[in-house]
Amino acid sequence: MPDDAAARQRTGAGPVLILALVLALAAVLLTALPDDDREGGIACTARTVRDWTPDTSLTGEFTRYGDDATRADDWTGGDGTHSVRLPDGRVLWLFSDTYLGQVHPPPNPAGESVTWRDVSTPLVRNSAVVMSPSGRLEGTLPAPVFPDPAPQQWRWPVAARVEPRSPGSDEKVVRVLLWTRTAGRSPWIYGVPTATEVATLSLPDLRLEGITTVLDQGAVTDPARRVLFGTTAVDAGEWTYVFGGTDAQAASRPTSHAYVARVPRGRLGEPGAWEYWDGSRWAVRGRPAAVLGNGEDKGVGSAFTVVRDGRTYVLFTMAAGTAGLTTVTAYWACSPTGPWHGPTEGFSPPLPKSGVAAYNPQVHRAVGDDGRLVLSYDVNWLDADAAAAQLNITRNASLYRPRFVSLRLAAP
Repeated sequence: MPDDAAARQRTGAGPVLILALVLALAAVLLTALPDDDREGGIACTARTVRDWTPDTSLTGEFTRYGDDATRADDWTGGDGTHSVRLPDGRVLWLFSDTYLGQVHPPPNPAGESVTWRDVSTPLVRNSAVVMSPSGRLEGTLPAPVFPDPAPQQWRWPVAARVEPRSPGSDEKVVRVLLWTRTAGRSPWIYGVPTATEVATLSLPDLRLEGITTVLDQGAVTDPARRVLFGTTAVDAGEWTYVFGGTDAQAASRPTSHAYVARVPRGRLGEPGAWEYWDGSRWAVRGRPAAVLGNGEDKGVGSAFTVVRDGRTYVLFTMAAGTAGLTTVTAYWACSPTGPWHGPTEGFSPPLPKSGVAAYNPQVHRAVGDDGRLVLSYDVNWLDADAAAAQLNITRNASLYRPRFVSLRLAAP
């Protein structure tokens, strides 16, 4: 080969080799970062609430059922509202602290024209109510559905999914994420975060088959740093993204931080299949890193909800500051790990009277239609004295029940 030809071959090989290495490295990096975990460019756009309206029909159905006094062992009010549609078209509604028993017609002992409960009305830590495919609430499962794991501990159900009993199985079951809490002193009057669990309910009879611990937080000394997962879950591609948070103890701001884990779809009940975002990658073990929250004007309540609209993730939570008692706001992102943008302009759903607060906004895909989302919010008496708050929600049974709005998302 002539010398000049050999020289041209040698000088051309260097850039080609470098280019090949760069392309190979880029391919590795892109493979390590799935599509749903990076900004989607023009495929992901900002979202905000374009319009909303009270859903009086669904709110009224829970009022009808709660005020029905034909049974003494069914649901009359509760909070922590979550739902899942079952394969036969029914909807299973899950609640945390729940009142059972009788509701009396007005007037109440104070002479007010409202339905009311006796102060001795039983309160259980969780319950489940079944709605027919036509949208009528039909019955309450024997409560509590999920028994206390130990004295001074209890379980609150959160997000739920219908999954195969095992990968590839045609038999379906319901997986219910649970928050385990332990009784504590102020400021932990609603319990110290303890663990995330997953319960399995059989279908179609909804019988509890077992409970598995996914993430035990007992070794985390500071309760404020304990993360409970399951406030909401979103399916995307081959993954179910499960969001969680810490508990805000400040009264004026939602100082909680949001976290996210992921599980291969259909495997919520397998603790070893869970991966947690640690700030740079998905890890089976290790400390989860917050994806949203600065402890001041950006953050979430201890319960929030996330939906996927196209390729955009939208997170609903109560607003920061005193507005958080009445106002729902939102953040959006192109990935479950963020970055999360917002908060966007909020809206204030109707409250039944002064002196009460809204909390725990939750989207219910099980009942939404026509391109609109159905969002519930819980209502409770605003009082630092738990005994006084309980007295007020027994003398007015309508105060401790979910209310609903219908909303539509759009680009700003």
